[in-house]
Amino acid sequence: MKKKILIISGGISKERSISLKTGFQVAKELKKNDYNVKICEPNFELSHKIKKFKPNIIFNALHGQFGEDGYIQTILETFNIPYTHSGVLASAQAMDKEISKKIFLKNKILTPKFIKYSFDMNKKKIINIVNEKLKFPVVVKPINEGSSVNVHICNKNNLFFNLQKLKIYNQVMIEEFIAGREIQVAIMGKKKLGAIELKPKRKFYDYEAKYNPKANTQHIIPVNLSKKNLEKILSIALKAHKTLGCRGITRSDFKFYNNKFYLLEINTQPGMTSLSLVPEIAAFYGISFIKLLKWILSDASKNR
Repeated sequence: MKKKILIISGGISKERSISLKTGFQVAKELKKNDYNVKICEPNFELSHKIKKFKPNIIFNALHGQFGEDGYIQTILETFNIPYTHSGVLASAQAMDKEISKKIFLKNKILTPKFIKYSFDMNKKKIINIVNEKLKFPVVVKPINEGSSVNVHICNKNNLFFNLQKLKIYNQVMIEEFIAGREIQVAIMGKKKLGAIELKPKRKFYDYEAKYNPKANTQHIIPVNLSKKNLEKILSIALKAHKTLGCRGITRSDFKFYNNKFYLLEINTQPGMTSLSLVPEIAAFYGISFIKLLKWILSDASKNR
């Protein structure tokens, strides 16, 4: 009998379009390999569709808020059906950049310095605080958002302007800007899968660089690092994965500067689109897309 896989994709986050692409790619590959697949949105009909379809496994293809922050995971827990990627607590901790960075620091994982911004701070006050604690330039980002959505590199002149643009969010972070190389690491359960370096033509690896094929971001694999440094960055990513209690696949985003690796954040639900990094890393190490998906499904079953 064909295994039934229900894929949840779409949603209401700013990463909806990427989630739909992930869901489509996963469904296409699983159908080619004799799985019974259905795709649905995480809306008010979700419960009815799960009960009617009775899937063996739920593939969570959501990205961003409500999809990888513990919200949908909390709902899925009530069905007692295996679902892919990390659980409630790990998802919530990883998505919250303030919490995850505090956990990294407590566990001696290097991450850029940061301060939490309060919207009642005036221009002069925040500039003084940044000068004192971080120095310019800085990175401004929402605390609970993914895929570099609404991330800005700021100097003294445009900091306050960019902060005001983020009033749609309850919480915003101002982070030390780390120059250097962009390196991403994939972890597969307890395995250090591999790393890839990105050279964006844009100012940094933002949303446009990630998902627009015309952005011409260069993907470099294998990464030009010494054996010692490669092992070091892989080990840091695995440590972060374990420290947050993640399961399945994660992708950690690093900056490499002055021979130090700075962990920016960990993504508990990496994309599975044609431009996504985890499938590319897996393919380089001999793991086809269908093998990767089968492993993710198997891992979900083991962790139920």
